[in-house]
Amino acid sequence: MEALKILENSKSITWDYDEGADVLYLTIGRPRPAVCMEIGEGIIVRYDDASKAIVGLTLIGLRARLLKELGRRPETPSQPTDPR
Repeated sequence: MEALKILENSKSITWDYDEGADVLYLTIGRPRPAVCMEIGEGIIVRYDDASKAIVGLTLIGLRARLLKELGRRPETPSQPTDPR
């Protein structure tokens, strides 16, 4: 089995968090087409099949996972209150 290249020669890691969907997207290097593979519940690795290099990671339910580990239940985002 050929090894995957993890963070090899990566100059930058960028991220984007979708608060509404509770999803964290990490991109390693420049954005590019990738093959996606779920490696666990809500953990998706994106890799360049030609170079066998990991180019990104998606974590679904990040806030919920953190709160669970901290022993709290996920809270729904608070709605603005009417100032009247």
